[in-house]
Amino acid sequence: MVVSTSHLDPRLERLVRLTVALVLGNWEELGELRRAAPEGEPDRSWREAVLQTHLFAGFPRLVEGCEVLHAAGGLGTPGEDELEAAGPVDSDELAEAGRPLFDTIYGDGAASVRERLGAHHPLLARWVAEHAYGRVLARVGLTARERELLAVGALVATAQDRQLASHARGAVRCGATANEVLAVAELVRPSIAKEAHDRARGVLERFARS
Repeated sequence: MVVSTSHLDPRLERLVRLTVALVLGNWEELGELRRAAPEGEPDRSWREAVLQTHLFAGFPRLVEGCEVLHAAGGLGTPGEDELEAAGPVDSDELAEAGRPLFDTIYGDGAASVRERLGAHHPLLARWVAEHAYGRVLARVGLTARERELLAVGALVATAQDRQLASHARGAVRCGATANEVLAVAELVRPSIAKEAHDRARGVLERFARS
């Protein structure tokens, strides 16, 4: 079954394409996306989407992507309210700020996910709670639904199937429909190998519709 990308509004579709180009290091496409931005964009949603990508592809790729975007016209200037939305700086406050979103995404399994992360390394669990959720994903500027759909795009693109299963369910728990989740995968299709896409689609069919 082919899912139409029309399940996504045009703005969100642009943000998915932006995310995928950045995490894959597709600099030519990234520059083209920036040059084709409609009036009023890039806006805060672009900046939030770009900042979020380091969770999936690392800071080096984020920095290089920002250089490409700058050369193509930039991301605009953040307003004071945007900078003030950086949130708390105390580590415990950060962990608490991200807890509601973490609990929503992982549902009844949230405690076991925390335990598993801590079993790998205590600092891993702490960094995920404080940084990924408290400092980045809990920020305003994008809704939880939008952030999770962008996460799905990044995880399909980078073939992270285990995390994809979690965030496919997380997207639905944050208000996305299964068709929206599958539409994100269709946007990624031209950028990855067929085998990887087929595998990702199988994950999404199972976990976004469960």
